[in-house]
Amino acid sequence: MTDLTTALLDPILAADPAGPRITYYDDATGERIELSAITLANWAAKTANLLSDEFGLLPGSRVSVLLPAHWQTAAVLLGAWWAGLEVTLDADPDADAALVTADRLDDVADVPEVAVLSLDAFGRPVPDLPVGVTDYATAVRVHGDQFRPTGTGAATLDGRGVDEVLDAARAAAAADKVTGSDRVLSTRSWATPDELIAGLVSMLAVGASLVQVNNPDTDAIERRVGAEKVTVRFGG
Repeated sequence: MTDLTTALLDPILAADPAGPRITYYDDATGERIELSAITLANWAAKTANLLSDEFGLLPGSRVSVLLPAHWQTAAVLLGAWWAGLEVTLDADPDADAALVTADRLDDVADVPEVAVLSLDAFGRPVPDLPVGVTDYATAVRVHGDQFRPTGTGAATLDGRGVDEVLDAARAAAAADKVTGSDRVLSTRSWATPDELIAGLVSMLAVGASLVQVNNPDTDAIERRVGAEKVTVRFGG
């Protein structure tokens, strides 16, 4: 069985490895980050190696991802799927690991392995973390940017298998009339499995380029539609 990340990234890496794949804006901070498919794959590989080598997770392990719609979240998800893990978007006390923002630490107090993301544009660590909690930015950078998948679990996203997620992603793209030639500007949330599939996975599944905007400023978005050559827009 092919893991979800391989299914999503391999066609993009073959067709357009260097073009913009995810462009992330935060209008509250002025942040703009652009990732090609190669860069996104490198971050995903580092994350997969962190989860596999440092946390010791095996295919089929379950990981809670409590993170907003963000380019680093995309890397975390793709890394987890590459490692054959099942992602849940809820605080699951039975999860084998969790990747969270600092304000969600209390939600994963019973999870044995926890990494906290600052989501800082410059990779600054989270200050004053409790003993035993991993700072993602510090830990992930020492891991290799290549990853060789060793197997997949039966479930990929909250009980759904790879084929089920891919079918839902392609259906969502078709419903939204998004194709591989589109540059999509979105302010959608990724908080639930259906939102994540529609907001991120569907874009990768059809090879579209995503401009994800958090804390949207209406005037800035109107200017950005032209500057980023946006062809499809959701929210904002």
